[in-house]
Amino acid sequence: MDINEALRRLQPYFERIPSVERPIGHVPFKEKFGWTIAILLLYFILVNIPVFGLDPSSIDIFAQYRAFFAGATGSILALGIGPIVTASIVLQLLVGAGIIRLDLTNPDDRAAYQDFQRFLVFVMIALEAFPQVAGGLLRPNLDVANALGISPSILSFLIFLQLFIGGVLIVYMDEVVSKWGIGSGVSLFILASISQAMIVGLFNWFNPQGGMPPGVFPRLIWLFQNYPLNYLLSASGLVILIIDGGILALITTIIIILLVVFAEGTRVEIPLAHHLVRGARGRFPIKLIYASVLPMIFVRALQALIVTSGFALYKNGIKIFGEYIVTPGGSAVPISGLMYLLSPIRSPYDWIPSLLKDPNRNSLAPYFADMPDWLIYTHLLVDATVLIVGGILFAKFWVETSGMDARTVANQIARSGLQIPGFRKSPQVLERILSRYIPKVTILGGAMIGLLTLIANMLGTVGNVSGTGLLLAVSIAYRFYEDLTRERLTEMHPMLRKFLGEEL
Repeated sequence: MDINEALRRLQPYFERIPSVERPIGHVPFKEKFGWTIAILLLYFILVNIPVFGLDPSSIDIFAQYRAFFAGATGSILALGIGPIVTASIVLQLLVGAGIIRLDLTNPDDRAAYQDFQRFLVFVMIALEAFPQVAGGLLRPNLDVANALGISPSILSFLIFLQLFIGGVLIVYMDEVVSKWGIGSGVSLFILASISQAMIVGLFNWFNPQGGMPPGVFPRLIWLFQNYPLNYLLSASGLVILIIDGGILALITTIIIILLVVFAEGTRVEIPLAHHLVRGARGRFPIKLIYASVLPMIFVRALQALIVTSGFALYKNGIKIFGEYIVTPGGSAVPISGLMYLLSPIRSPYDWIPSLLKDPNRNSLAPYFADMPDWLIYTHLLVDATVLIVGGILFAKFWVETSGMDARTVANQIARSGLQIPGFRKSPQVLERILSRYIPKVTILGGAMIGLLTLIANMLGTVGNVSGTGLLLAVSIAYRFYEDLTRERLTEMHPMLRKFLGEEL
């Protein structure tokens, strides 16, 4: 029995996995907006609920990826959207490689794909939570275990159970937003997480260790209070202001935001007309960032999976792939070998040798003091290749599996009664015209997003949200604005819902 036959036989069981029911008919804008805000508030509440019984010395192997995984270290939502993203990556690779043969333009195959993906998400929740608990990364608090009169192993199981419940809640919260709210739940959680990190990165004045505040604006005030003005205006002082003071990160953040907004507004528009309603015309936009920036999550998630797997091997005495150091914040950072080369660049302190090796600026500098400069630049080159090539590949996978390919879009346009003026009404004609643009724009957009992510990571971002996180936040905010505009428009003009393929 091959994997495809096995999936067919298991399909009836996958369908029984509980899911949020889709609304029957049109959901009013106010109700959609209400559901979206309610889920957002619930998300902020849950990320502030700590895991009961967790030891403060626990290691968070995904700490460096929290911004775009929409999780919070030590909370019941610590896994964030990680299992959803990982399941999607695994399934896209299996379908893309032909191991699972599904025609995603076929409604039955698409339904099978979605049912199996939901099952795979629950598997990934367990697979991401259990190794962290069983492997001793998330340790039980022995004082709590003794106070409750239970063994540490039972407390470990309770920690796993809390993480699993948090992961399940994220799945169903995403479904509520996707079916009853506005946009996507995954996108909403990413936007909320990154926006919060950026606000903290701008205004946070509290540093538990004393010294320079972590927020950009408090940091600049602190510098002007503690250094003479003539020194800050000197060459060495300007370096401190621009790099250590966060001015470079602030400028980079602003420029990247403007570039992403420009790219989101750059598009090729295909004219459309309705064959029954005279004068009813519209346009189908093919954006420069056609696949959105969500495929970049897949690239970083794949990197995170590789680097964290390397740490698991390192903890078990297998050091051939590189050595790691655990920071005071509980983050595992590779400092040598293949895992170092595959780890992402996050700031100038990761690829400029003088900054990487400066103990006054980088707490990990002693571990890189003897590293040759060529290896540091090779690290940058590897990350650039991963981002750009990975951006192209995952953009193509995303377009094919999310129903954004030329054939699926052509069928959707044809079913809505629209056609291109001057051409006969046929899905095949629409597909041939769309095929001139969609594949090329997908590749160009994937490469562009990878390049923008690389530049943002090289120069640093506000709140250390990483280039991936910043691009995601801006793109999601822009598309959320477009979704709001469309919802308001279809609410005022119900006939538009028919043209857009929605139910009346």
